Amino acid sequence: MFRPLQPADTPNLLAMTAATNVFKPMEVDTLKGVLDDYQAEAAETGARCFVLEQHGEVAGFEYHAPEPMTEGTWLLWWIVVKPHTQGRGLGARLLKHAEDDARTRGGRVFFIETSSLPQYEPTRRFYLKYAYEQEARLRDFYAAGDDKIVFRKAL
Repeated sequence: MFRPLQPADTPNLLAMTAATNVFKPMEVDTLKGVLDDYQAEAAETGARCFVLEQHGEVAGFEYHAPEPMTEGTWLLWWIVVKPHTQGRGLGARLLKHAEDDARTRGGRVFFIETSSLPQYEPTRRFYLKYAYEQEARLRDFYAAGDDKIVFRKAL
C-alpha cells in the first residue's frame, strides 16, 4: 500500500537509507533536510513523497518533484528499499508509482541522476531494465572519478 510521507516516518526512512550501505553519511544527512523541508513546505510546491507499506511496515519510499522553470519535467530524487527486501519488485513498484503520479500531474519526461561509482552499478542496471536511457554523463561531478549519470524516460 502506498501512502504519503508522515512526519513520524523520517527516522525510519533515514535508518533504512543508511542500512543500504550505498549512500554516504552526508547524503543521509541531506535526506533528513529534504524530508524536513518536504513536511514544512516542499509538498506545497509540488514535491511528492510516498512510502510503501507491506504487512504494516514501511518497506521503501520514493521522492519525486517537478523541475522548476520547465514544462512537465520531473526528477526522481530518492528511491530506497529495505536492504533485505531488495530484488523482490518493490523498487519497481515505487518507480512505477512515481512515474504514474508525475504523469497524472502533467509530467511528460522523468529524469534520474545517480553516481558512476561501482556500488551504484545495480542501481544503473535497475533504471535500464525499466526503459530508462542514459542521457548524459557529467565527468567528475560528485568528486574526482565519480561521474553523474543522468537517465531519462518519456512518460
